[in-house]
Amino acid sequence: MKLRSHNGFITRLWRRMYLIRVLKEKWGGNINGLISEKIYLVIGNITSPNLGLKDSYLLREMKDQIEIIVNLAATTKFDERYVVAFGTNTLGAKHLLNFAKQCSKLEVVVHVSTAYVSGEKEGIIEEIPYKMGESLNGTIGLNIEEEQKLVEETLNKLISKGATQQTISLTMKQLGLQRAKLYGWPNAYVFTKAMGEMIINDLKDHIPLVIIRPAIITSTYRQPFPGWMEGMRIIDTIAIGYGKGTITFLPFGFHSIFDAIPADMVVNAMIMTMIVHAREGKPCHVIYHVGSSRRNGIKYGDLTGFLEKYFVEKPWINRDGKAIKVRKTKIFNNMVTFGRYMAIRYSFLLKGLKVSNIMLCHWFQEKYDQHKKKYNHMMRLVQLYRPYLFFKATFDDTNTERLRRTTRNLDLEETFYFDPTVINWKDYFFDIHIPGLVKYVIK
Repeated sequence: MKLRSHNGFITRLWRRMYLIRVLKEKWGGNINGLISEKIYLVIGNITSPNLGLKDSYLLREMKDQIEIIVNLAATTKFDERYVVAFGTNTLGAKHLLNFAKQCSKLEVVVHVSTAYVSGEKEGIIEEIPYKMGESLNGTIGLNIEEEQKLVEETLNKLISKGATQQTISLTMKQLGLQRAKLYGWPNAYVFTKAMGEMIINDLKDHIPLVIIRPAIITSTYRQPFPGWMEGMRIIDTIAIGYGKGTITFLPFGFHSIFDAIPADMVVNAMIMTMIVHAREGKPCHVIYHVGSSRRNGIKYGDLTGFLEKYFVEKPWINRDGKAIKVRKTKIFNNMVTFGRYMAIRYSFLLKGLKVSNIMLCHWFQEKYDQHKKKYNHMMRLVQLYRPYLFFKATFDDTNTERLRRTTRNLDLEETFYFDPTVINWKDYFFDIHIPGLVKYVIK
């Protein structure tokens, strides 16, 4: 968690009342006591050396006692400011590994990345590491130290010129996208995560290192209860927009695979890597794809069918208390037809409204601004999500399947389940995910 104080941690934890309720049912009312016994909170900053810790005694104690490190720290915005994405996803990984190398009792480091560090590659994506300086499009010259200098120099120039926060933010977002596309990645998020993998692979030495690459994480399948989630993913934005009647058309590959995996299965896979690799007690570097595309994939075409069926049977109720009647979604199977539709249906009309607005002394200014804002928002979302709406790859999970076999051999499969083949996707989205989205996120 990104926090400044212990009180901040307690406040955020109590906001997760649904989770607290589960703990109360199991452990009784003394939740604060339980938290104090099980969790020791240290306020730090992964973007700084030594994790931003200044207390030399605390640092020494941590380095003497820590056995397992799990790195979940990340910013996952596709269009994140480059200074933030690079600081957290790339330098954060470097600082964490350097800290780990100083831990005398260390058994394993588990670094959580993303399966989509593969960018827009097609075919079977293997569970193999990226080499330092490797790009996806063959462009030579990717140097992480130079990227850091570029970030710092750009930021310093903007500050010295007295740029506003809005200008700094926009410039940094544009820089992240430019640098990502230069080397073949579609956005700053997956680019900086890929560089994070490169740097820990290069610096690992004899550290036991595991990299978890989850696909698109969705709501929980079983634990702590079905349907729980925080925040919205791509499919959630689509689902809510469709249910509210604001999304009536979409561009995506009808047969493209939507690689989903419930959050509790990702956590269980992480726990099993700790158990297995800590028991081995020897240097390793293993990558695990945790997803469903290889063994139980779901196509976007089927997914939209589930959404339509759900909101026909359980319509969204608007503020006036009326049920919203949804229509069948118009699908564009490629960006060319989608672009043509947007031009004819919206762009040309927007240009006409602009001319009329000027001729009538800006009489339609408010209406023009509203329509332009909606159009730009739609086009921005499509550009951000396009690589995933037309995804043409499958993630190999040979290592993960081997881990599942080990889980079964240890008789832990019922506790630490992460086999996607048990999921009936229609039932999952209809009975678990969409109701959970409405209950825990939209509220």
